[in-house]
Amino acid sequence: MTTYADRPWLKNYDPGVPKTLEPYPQRPLHSFLSESARTAPDRIALISPAKLPVLGFQSRIITYSELDRMSDSFAAGLVDMGLKKGDRVAIVLPNSVAFAICYFGILKAGGVVAATNPTYPPKRMAYQINDCDAQFVISLSLFYETIKQIQPGTKARTIIVTNIKEYLPPAARVLFSLTREKKDGHRIENLLPGDVWLQEILVKYEAQKPSVSVSPDDLGLFQYTGGTTGVSKGAMLTHGAMVANMLQIQAWSSVLEQGENGLVRAEMLYLGAIPMFHVYGLVVLLSQAMASGSKIVLVANARDIDNLVDVIAHYRPNVFLGVPAMYNAVVNHKRVKSGQVKLDCFTISTSGAAPLPPTTKREFESLGARRLNEAYGMSETSAASHSNPLVGENRTGSVGLPLPDMDIRVVDLDEGDADMPVTEIGEIIMAGPNIMSGYHGMPTETANTIREKDGKRWLYSGDIGYMDDDGYFYIVDRKKDMALIGGFNVYPNNIEKTLKEHPAILEVGVAAIPHPEKSGEETLKAWIVLKPGHQVSITDLISHCSQYLAPYEVPRRYAFIDELPKTMVGKTLRRELIQLEMTDTENNT
Repeated sequence: MTTYADRPWLKNYDPGVPKTLEPYPQRPLHSFLSESARTAPDRIALISPAKLPVLGFQSRIITYSELDRMSDSFAAGLVDMGLKKGDRVAIVLPNSVAFAICYFGILKAGGVVAATNPTYPPKRMAYQINDCDAQFVISLSLFYETIKQIQPGTKARTIIVTNIKEYLPPAARVLFSLTREKKDGHRIENLLPGDVWLQEILVKYEAQKPSVSVSPDDLGLFQYTGGTTGVSKGAMLTHGAMVANMLQIQAWSSVLEQGENGLVRAEMLYLGAIPMFHVYGLVVLLSQAMASGSKIVLVANARDIDNLVDVIAHYRPNVFLGVPAMYNAVVNHKRVKSGQVKLDCFTISTSGAAPLPPTTKREFESLGARRLNEAYGMSETSAASHSNPLVGENRTGSVGLPLPDMDIRVVDLDEGDADMPVTEIGEIIMAGPNIMSGYHGMPTETANTIREKDGKRWLYSGDIGYMDDDGYFYIVDRKKDMALIGGFNVYPNNIEKTLKEHPAILEVGVAAIPHPEKSGEETLKAWIVLKPGHQVSITDLISHCSQYLAPYEVPRRYAFIDELPKTMVGKTLRRELIQLEMTDTENNT
């Protein structure tokens, strides 16, 4: 009989993927960038693209030595401006060269990065900046006025400002200055007293570096959770946890470097579209790529699908780290569907952050990509904890196998003490070198989430799932999203996957709402986004669901909307759908 202690997943690892990476190197995360710069200073690290009329794509190239040197200068500037070891610095930037400089610079200065979504409304942005006690805020000039409005309610004393044009190709920079900078709100004539331009710091502290000792046990990142089920929490991640996860991910992909047709890490070109203000983009994309000596072509706004597809067509990247919504948008783009833009450049494609619909996986692979792997992780695990093999069996619907040195169990949903039999549903808990230290300023939430047992720190994920006999894991739903319909447990994720199989549906969100006729009970509602040019009736949708779902799982209430509310990494905000329903109900009474 298979047990979790047997670690059945190990027998399904790709050849060459180690079962353990212990002992892990005792060094801070930023030292890996410096090592890449030392061994290959002239190798390309970042490509900052811009598409111009007539001229087409132009590129600004940043080498490893340049990135290492500029982040050294920024670190020296922060220390001279009063940053103490352990102080937090908020980054409010899109994917850009400036983001990479500031991220590594903060770490080198002994600071703690707290990256936030630049498109957040002011109140939510203020909450995170205030919650992490940020001393400095690094802002795009476009957001400077917003940051100044919320600054009085925070502890931030200095705003460091950068303009998006600073690392554009020369011709694009000139054109931007003449035609868009002022019109689009990027131009600032004068900063207010106490604030400073990023470029002034880099010039003033050129060729300098701080002498700050940073250990693996020191905090490096406050990663705020998406807040899909409540208040956003700051997961505290040490350098050691992030380094461990970075190396786990590298080990997983090492199989594709073997053989005559294998990839060479230095030649890997990553599509840099997943937001770097999220741990997925920070650890799996930016940190891991820079540590391995790879290249990233930067995409500032992944929601501009026309530009994203243009970047794919021109630069032909071979690594795509994305979320289901991003893959779904790409495969449904008219230039991709027509075959004008090929996806056969992608050797490694990984989907995370939300359940991957089987239809999206099939469509992406049918358009030429080698394969689309589903993976799983959390802010609390530094990023990734599971992935399907890159060469071996890729099980559709599964988030794959635990990464090296991960211990995983599935426990009962009540007390969380007893292991569930293999193949039975429960809460997924995890232990490993990449687990967070806790939630900043939330001791109760930390104690509920991380529990000591058997000499290990177990992270209670809040995700419901199960393991099969071969060690593949499956996520059924979030524990807080589970609905009780007619006395049965119902999981919205499963219903969404079923509805997504309908040819007219582009996206769908399902949630439990208060039953309008039966007080104290719940009923299911589905919010549908149709593909362009398609129509479908509610009767058809009910009939479609009835072929695959139990009667109590079939939604009877539907709404057709233009767009689902999502986090920036593609997770559907079901609580906002429920709030939309409550608002509509109040307006109709």
